[in-house]
Amino acid sequence: MNQAEIDYAAVFQCLPGMVALLTPDLVYADANEEFLRNAGRTREQVVGRYLFDVFPDNPNDDGATGMRNLAASLQRVLDTRERDTMALQRYDVEDPDQSGQWEERYWSPVNAPVLGPDGKAALLVHRVEEVTELIKARGGPSGTRARVLEAELYTRARELQELNERLRQAHAREREVALALQEAMLPAHRQVGHHAAAVRYRPAIGALNVCGDWYDLVDLVGGNRIGVAVGDVVGHGLAAAGVMGQLRSALSAASRVAVGPAEALNVLGRYAHVVDGAESATAVTTFIDFDAHTITYSSAGHPPPVLVHADGRVEFLDQATDPPLDARPDPFPRPEARTTYDDGATLVLYTDGLVERRREDIDTGLARLADSLREHREEDPERLADSVLLELLPPGGATDDTALVIVRL
Repeated sequence: MNQAEIDYAAVFQCLPGMVALLTPDLVYADANEEFLRNAGRTREQVVGRYLFDVFPDNPNDDGATGMRNLAASLQRVLDTRERDTMALQRYDVEDPDQSGQWEERYWSPVNAPVLGPDGKAALLVHRVEEVTELIKARGGPSGTRARVLEAELYTRARELQELNERLRQAHAREREVALALQEAMLPAHRQVGHHAAAVRYRPAIGALNVCGDWYDLVDLVGGNRIGVAVGDVVGHGLAAAGVMGQLRSALSAASRVAVGPAEALNVLGRYAHVVDGAESATAVTTFIDFDAHTITYSSAGHPPPVLVHADGRVEFLDQATDPPLDARPDPFPRPEARTTYDDGATLVLYTDGLVERRREDIDTGLARLADSLREHREEDPERLADSVLLELLPPGGATDDTALVIVRL
């Protein structure tokens, strides 16, 4: 039997558990036979109707939270496009044949999205398992113990649900702060004089859309010159972002007055010694002189920038590499190197999230980056940045933060 011959509508109706389909507006699109039988409803009483019109909270129970908890779970699925398993719920059901008569019922719900072509939830799968008989076991002393356990489970489930909701709200507030912090601390330059530039910023999976990686593009004093830098602070979230902001600002200021990138990193290294959380931070900075067609660079423990020459030759700028910013207890002059380029070359700076993978040598990731840059070198910086991220980052996102800067020379 091929896939085209399978009657999925019939399969849905025969599923051994209670399953319903909801629209994003929480209107029943369909419900299988097991769902209707256990809920005591006909298809006409369910399909096409709003979820909480069909199953409202018990008005006789002032402490009923089933409707609120279920609504919160379904909204989480819509927002995150991920499955949400709920804690045990008491959700009483009105007898369809006796208005005002409510039955005490307990459920174990799971909600999941069905994604449409736009990546958003087109439908919600609402699966529930009734556990009323397990909770309301009766008879003699064992029945008494069951009722005590029932009360305890219900109380703990309610407390857990409320805690989860508070955590979700706190996470949402923290994310808003994180996004504001990111926008305030990272520059939005896309054009450097008449030279096109592109920047990308990808937090690790599960991060708050803000991380410890950073980039900077600054105009340098004297001549047709700019400074381009990237750096990496250990950790994710607001704490790492705060350290990132301090280091980025310090290097930006130092670059404007330093004679070269090594001196700028020397100043940044001294500053990193007094910044809590800057331990093991790395950075690389480049000074581009567009008139002289030169790039001067220095690295503090960071992966090397890549210069893609107009003829397709890939050069890793790794001749001035030194330990991370705070690795030495006493200041020590950092190395500096210089290379040349022709018109049409491309300079690429990045953080290790782009090339490092667990159980893989970093040279493998660097070779993968070189191949991607060579293949797409004719693309403009914006398209080139997208192509590199698409080819190098895992489809579901990386476990480390990633920053990427591309400048067409």
